[in-house]
Amino acid sequence: MKFLAALSFAAINGAAAFTATGSNRATTRLSMSDYDANASVRDMAAANIGVGSGGSPLYKTGGTARDLAEIWDNSSPVIVQGGSLRTWSFANPAIESVQVLLKTEGRPLDADVELWQGPDNTPHKMRVYVEDGALRTFNAVIGTPRGPNTVAIRNIGQLEFPLDAVVRPDRDDGLAAGIASVATRSETIQGGALRTYPFNPTVDSVAIILKTDGRPLNARIELLQGPNNNKQVVELYTEDGLDRPFFAIIETPGSGNVIRVVNTAPVEFPLYASVDAYRVGGGIDWPDDGLMIGRAF
Repeated sequence: MKFLAALSFAAINGAAAFTATGSNRATTRLSMSDYDANASVRDMAAANIGVGSGGSPLYKTGGTARDLAEIWDNSSPVIVQGGSLRTWSFANPAIESVQVLLKTEGRPLDADVELWQGPDNTPHKMRVYVEDGALRTFNAVIGTPRGPNTVAIRNIGQLEFPLDAVVRPDRDDGLAAGIASVATRSETIQGGALRTYPFNPTVDSVAIILKTDGRPLNARIELLQGPNNNKQVVELYTEDGLDRPFFAIIETPGSGNVIRVVNTAPVEFPLYASVDAYRVGGGIDWPDDGLMIGRAF
């Protein structure tokens, strides 16, 4: 009996040696936080998660997108006088996309932007109108596969309305990459249909991607601030919406901003649109332009 009791006591002590204590116990359950890395900026803005003062994740430490102001500061803009034409040629076939940035000193901006590839071949063209080219600059990325390519900008405004233009190659971590990392959700817009995307006053700018499945792309992008009050209009044509998708950043200062995307092609030519907030800020330093739509008091 004494031998059996001693054997049982040793077995109990041996089992206890392999039992983890409460302080050293680990769990395999993943801890959840309030921030979802896959959530869009618009979802985070609606949930008030970390976007009130820090901006979108692209503008935090380690982000890949470049600030538009930094691009203007590090570039040498070319002045395009009213009624004149300027061209930028890219002979290197490795340049697959270029940035096109336009602005004025506060006057209206009215320009034609075309991509030339060979004689009498214009696979991409845009008509751009901005009410105030200083408050809302035009920022886009157009595809330039299989060079050489030439970007032509014609200022169709009057002589009193010059514009500043920056046209340069887009890097792998440039504007297109920043836009694509934000505008991840897409929806189909059938030919002749339209979609509207309202944004609250905390949104500084909006990222837009338009593409097709290889068919031609014909669309009109409008920034509205109030009923039928167009602040910016882009009429777009692309020969192949899959080979040359359209990327753009539209600045949305003030309140009551609505992005309207219209597919101007026939019903047989649908397009895929991705529209989401690009940069989110406080929204307290912008002029109201006499509009108080959607503001909470």
